[in-house]
Amino acid sequence: MRIIPFEPRYAQDFRDLNIAWLEKYFWVEPHDEEVLGNPQKYIIDPGGTIFLVQDAERIIGTVALMKIEDGIFELTKMSVTPAYQGRNIGQELMTHTLTYAKDQGWQKLIIYSNRKLENAIYIYRKFGFKEIPIEGNNPYARGDIKMELLLS
Repeated sequence: MRIIPFEPRYAQDFRDLNIAWLEKYFWVEPHDEEVLGNPQKYIIDPGGTIFLVQDAERIIGTVALMKIEDGIFELTKMSVTPAYQGRNIGQELMTHTLTYAKDQGWQKLIIYSNRKLENAIYIYRKFGFKEIPIEGNNPYARGDIKMELLLS
């Protein structure tokens, strides 16, 4: 297994992995459809990045970093296919992502999540993310927790 940067040929894999977990736990919101349907436009072109976990030729995990403003990015669209869960792939992906963000000199990462995703919240806390107040106009109807990690 290896972590690779996004390429347009993996756009469908990125979309499919994220739609799968959204449909399992919640629903797909219009904001999700937009971003997942065109990651180049909504994530890459504005200055963000996407990492993928590849096993042989199969994409089994994803994470995106969406630019909010200079030095501040949202860690989002993190997913590992169910057959590979429980193997610390999410933690490896998080380690890679945080190293990348620090190497870029970014100030902080934020996450919108839902308390129902206990394993994800556990991982975020393990990596130093702290809960902060969530604004009323957060981009996700399902979001009931906001967390941040100061990088500098």
